[in-house]
Amino acid sequence: MEKRKLKVGMIGVGDITPMHYRGYRDCESAELVRLCDLDQDLLRQRSREWEVEKVTTRYRDLLDDPQIDIVEVNTPHDTHARFVIEALDAGKHVSCQKPMSVSLRQGEEMIAAAARNPGRLRVLENFVFYPPYVLAKELMDAGEIGEILAIRFKLGSSLVGCSRWIPLRTNLWRLPESDKGMGWAVFDDGYHKLSVAIHFAGAIESVKGFIDRSFRYIDLPAQMIWRYRDRSTLGSWDIALSPSLYTKSKYFSADERIDITGSRGMITLTRCTGQLLDQPALILYRDGRRTLFEDLDADWQASFTAGVRDFPRAILENRETRISAERAQEITRFAYALTISARTGVEVRPDEVTDEWIDEVFPAHGTPHA
Repeated sequence: MEKRKLKVGMIGVGDITPMHYRGYRDCESAELVRLCDLDQDLLRQRSREWEVEKVTTRYRDLLDDPQIDIVEVNTPHDTHARFVIEALDAGKHVSCQKPMSVSLRQGEEMIAAAARNPGRLRVLENFVFYPPYVLAKELMDAGEIGEILAIRFKLGSSLVGCSRWIPLRTNLWRLPESDKGMGWAVFDDGYHKLSVAIHFAGAIESVKGFIDRSFRYIDLPAQMIWRYRDRSTLGSWDIALSPSLYTKSKYFSADERIDITGSRGMITLTRCTGQLLDQPALILYRDGRRTLFEDLDADWQASFTAGVRDFPRAILENRETRISAERAQEITRFAYALTISARTGVEVRPDEVTDEWIDEVFPAHGTPHA
């Protein structure tokens, strides 16, 4: 008997969603069958390109469709909670784009909606599915570099080298969020790095951050450090904007590197969305020898394909998927702790962050509800 494919409806078909669509193409466990967006021209374009005939501008049409098993939410951050909660209450499984929400209270309300309904909620954070990062985690867990002592993240953003056209509107709606403590570099794109930091070494004990500004709204350069809760490991992350630095990329001109130092060796990850260095994506140094992993699929698309496909498989196999709603809330707290520390100059424990504290530090935040 042929396995049943879960039917997926997508709310929001903007700039990043073609990466999602490629994950559904030829997927054995799920099929994209319905699209929803307010932009009718874009909706028609996606329908034609993806060969998905059923489209609508009214999201309730999608939620009321008994054929739909999974609702994928790819809308602006401040709308996530509303769509996610309504979809869960409609009996659907839900996959939501990162970041989960724009307040801790919204995140709690989303988690509560998942708890009272049969559907599962996960936040799609594709970096933890990136093949070089997956292998790095396996090597760490296998003890290949011994006890993990330090993990250092580097992000060098650039305005030159990207071969992909990115619509201006894709970034304009993010700009006002910066005044609310949700800057692009730390809270939005940074969500990827913070999720990997937790995925690699566990929960965060405390953080200290220094965040400056470029072009008023862009929250970088920045330097951030943290301590892990359950191990003697330190983490750090430095970010800088080099407008004229050429960084070759099909996706974003970003020099993303991670150095993991262990008691008997080191792992270097040299790329992700862009490729500044002409080196293998993963290099292992141990016992005086370097091992170059040159055959890994280091195309960023591979992380989306694996991430998209993991959710329907997890539902059919009745197992957990990355990243759960609870982990997504943990990442949100991590991001807010860093921004609060940078603004106040004090060391912050993510577990102690509250919406009231966020509102006090960032009066424009306003603690939105679902």
